[in-house]
Amino acid sequence: MSVFSQDRTFKQPINWTTTLFMLLFHVGAIAALFMFTWKAFALAVVLYGCSGCLGIGMGYHRLLTHRGYKTPRWMEYFLTVCGTLALEGGPIAWVATHRIHHQNTDKEGDPHSPQDGGLWAHIGWIITGKAMHQNTAELLPFVPDLRKHKFYLWISKYHWVPIAALAVITLAAGGLSCMMWAVFLRTVVGLHSTWLVNSATHMWGSRRFITGDTSTNSFWVAILTFGEGWHNNHHAAPQAARHGLAWYEVDVNWYGIATLRMLGLAWDIKLSKLSPVPSHAHKGPNTSLLLPPSVIDADAMTSTIASGD
Repeated sequence: MSVFSQDRTFKQPINWTTTLFMLLFHVGAIAALFMFTWKAFALAVVLYGCSGCLGIGMGYHRLLTHRGYKTPRWMEYFLTVCGTLALEGGPIAWVATHRIHHQNTDKEGDPHSPQDGGLWAHIGWIITGKAMHQNTAELLPFVPDLRKHKFYLWISKYHWVPIAALAVITLAAGGLSCMMWAVFLRTVVGLHSTWLVNSATHMWGSRRFITGDTSTNSFWVAILTFGEGWHNNHHAAPQAARHGLAWYEVDVNWYGIATLRMLGLAWDIKLSKLSPVPSHAHKGPNTSLLLPPSVIDADAMTSTIASGD
C-alpha cells in the first residue's frame, strides 16, 4: 500500500471525463473477448499494425517527433491518420508531450516519469489533470514544424473522426464482433503497449548506453510496440530512425522505414553511430561500455561508401 501511496496518481484530481471514457473502452475490450471470430481477430491484428507500427512508431514518433527521416507530404499525412486510430490524441499533443519528455526525462517537468510512480508513468498521467485535454495553444511552441500546416491543426482538433469512422465501417461491413475487436480490444491493447514504453522501459530492462536517465531496453515491450521497446538505444540517439541496433533487436518500425527507402518514399534517414566508452569510464550495473552514439545521415554514408572515400 505504501508504494501506491507515494504514487503521484493518488495526489492529483481525477479527470472523470477521460477516466470514464477509458473505462468504457476497457469494458468494451473485455466484452469483445466473448465475441471471438477469426475474421474479427484478423481484422484487429491488421489494424493493430496499422495504428501501432505505421501510425505511432513510424509516424507520430520517428517521423513527426524526431524527424528521423523525410517522406512525401502525402505519406506523412497518411501515417498521421494511421496514428489517430491508436486513440492517443492528435499529432500536436502527442509530439509536444514526447518532446517535453525528452527535454526533461526523469526530471521535473517530465510528463510521465516513473520517478513519480510506476502507475503514474503508465496511466496515471492520462486519467488525472488535463493530459488528454491539453490546450493546443499551450503546446504550439513545442511543435513549430507542425503548427505551420493547417492539416495538423485540423487533425489534432478532430483526431477522433478516423476511429469513429472506422467503428461505423467495421460495424456495417463485418458486424458487431468485428467492430468490438477492431475498435475496442485492439485500441486498449495498443494503448497499454505504448504506455509500457513510458513505464516499463524506465523501470526494468538492460542498458547498453550510459544516459542521464533511467531508460532501458526491453525485448517484450519491443515486440508489443514494433520496436519502441529499445528505449535506452532511443534515448542515447533520439533522432535516429533505427532503434534496434543488434541483429536480435527486432525493430519492425525500422523495417518499415527501410522499405519506404527502397521504394523511394523515404530519404535523409538518420542513423546512430556507436562510440566506445573511454577506459576510465565507470561501468554500472546492467550498463555496457558504450557512450551515447552520434547521429549520421544514412544517405550520406551510403554515398561515401559508394564513392570509396
